[in-house]
Amino acid sequence: MLIFSYLKRMPLKRHHKWIIGSFSSLIIIFMITISVFTYLAFAKQELNYNLLDQRIINLQTETQSNINTITENILQTKEELGVIGKEFSVLKATAGEDFSGIIDEAIKSVVTIRTDVGQGTGFIITNEGYIVTNAHVLAGRSEVNSITYEQEVLTTNLIGFDDVLDIALLKISGTHTPLKFGDSNSVQIGEKVIAIGNPLGLQFSVTEGIVSAVERTGPNNLDAYIQTDAALNPGNSGGPLIDKEGNVIGINNFKVGGSESLGFALGSDYIIEAVNNIALQTLNQTLIG
Repeated sequence: MLIFSYLKRMPLKRHHKWIIGSFSSLIIIFMITISVFTYLAFAKQELNYNLLDQRIINLQTETQSNINTITENILQTKEELGVIGKEFSVLKATAGEDFSGIIDEAIKSVVTIRTDVGQGTGFIITNEGYIVTNAHVLAGRSEVNSITYEQEVLTTNLIGFDDVLDIALLKISGTHTPLKFGDSNSVQIGEKVIAIGNPLGLQFSVTEGIVSAVERTGPNNLDAYIQTDAALNPGNSGGPLIDKEGNVIGINNFKVGGSESLGFALGSDYIIEAVNNIALQTLNQTLIG
């Protein structure tokens, strides 16, 4: 006890103070060093996290870009396949006897026109469901229905008609795929055509033939008719006459009674003129450009 009391009272010498000060400094430096390394470690970890987040964002952006590119390529491929398919159908129709590809597309835009006194054929000309048929198909009717290729029966409204050209414009509800018009002035004698209609109640029948003559005179004394040997019978009236590219070049109108292979279709240029005149008078617009 006496020794400890003595040590407590014994004053520190200079070298003792230096040792204690140096030791304290070392502890402080050590703590500062540990703090710096700890901070640097956390800073590095935070930087790694930020780099990882940025890399993930870049990967997500790149992945989405690749997905968009793949989607665009798929859509483009589908469009190209559709064009190729149509061109192949045209090629088959031109080179041989196979109109099947053209018919598969065209027939879906043809309708049966059924009235309370008879029936005929019509075809869709706009996405909005406007239909063309012969005016005489509607003679004496009190109601009109259109039957689609899918056998859907649709109430049909008469928009107007042209007695001289025997054209009637009708309208059904819904969105539909229309047929496109070709240029009847470019029709060549001998080219192959098909007629789609409902002869004698046989819905969506197809007959094939050639153009026998052009600019034939009709009952209205107009040189506006295409002569064809494609078989036409009652019920074909109002149906489309279609060329090898699937375009409407005429509307089947009449045949010479008691004869075979003498059918006549009003040229597409006259159909367009009649439809637009009717639409201007009743709807204040044209339907076909």
